[in-house]
Amino acid sequence: SSLDQIGPITKTVEDARIVFQAVSGRDPFDSTSLGLDSKSKEFSVKDLRIGIPKEYFVKGIDPQVERLIKEAIKKYEQAGAKIIEVSLPHTEYSLAVYYIINTSEASANLARYDGIRYGASETNNKDLMHVYLKTRAQGFGKEVKRRIMLGTYALSAGYYDAYYLKAQKVRTLIREDFNKAFEKIDVLFTPVSPVTAFKIGEKVNDPLTMYLSDIFTMSVNLAGLPALSLPCGRVENLPVGLQIIGKPFEEDKILETAKFFEENE
Repeated sequence: SSLDQIGPITKTVEDARIVFQAVSGRDPFDSTSLGLDSKSKEFSVKDLRIGIPKEYFVKGIDPQVERLIKEAIKKYEQAGAKIIEVSLPHTEYSLAVYYIINTSEASANLARYDGIRYGASETNNKDLMHVYLKTRAQGFGKEVKRRIMLGTYALSAGYYDAYYLKAQKVRTLIREDFNKAFEKIDVLFTPVSPVTAFKIGEKVNDPLTMYLSDIFTMSVNLAGLPALSLPCGRVENLPVGLQIIGKPFEEDKILETAKFFEENE
């Protein structure tokens, strides 16, 4: 539940702004929504302080992906933006933390899908236990089952403190890293993924590789920050994404920053 996040896919930055304006604001039926005033301030690239986390440009990133990201950063620098190297030292733990918290919450939330209260129901069984077992066996796909099993293990007696509780503590450290970085910058620029998009079904039997491709986006999710993925070039006709991360409730600044690149591409 703590990682739930909508991610509209749009054709342009302006389309993303329109969708954002439609879904943001106070909803009387949602106690978790906020009615903040999001009037955008006057934006100038020359006033922009862009942070580049050194931990995101390390061994393992595709050289062509890195080149396109750095070319995009150069455009902002040439327009007058100030480029500042920052450090997010707990980034290396984000993958492990994310998948402990993610799978734990999946296990807890999906426990209700037992064929009685929620979900599809397999009724052709001899007793209640078989209804539960058959319903969950047939109703969940392989990846969902994998996450339920991992999460159930992390939350089980004797492992809760060692895995889930410790992951939550490191999550706080990851959030504090971002808070410190934003004391001297306005936005962060990072790759969306260390590699280009892979073909449909190419990694379906290699879940670890698929998980690793999320390494640059999951820390943003853990810290509860707004971010935007912007196409900034292609490698062998496959798009490469520039991730623009902002402070909480500064979505307008992210959108304006992305709009500049789109208009000057």
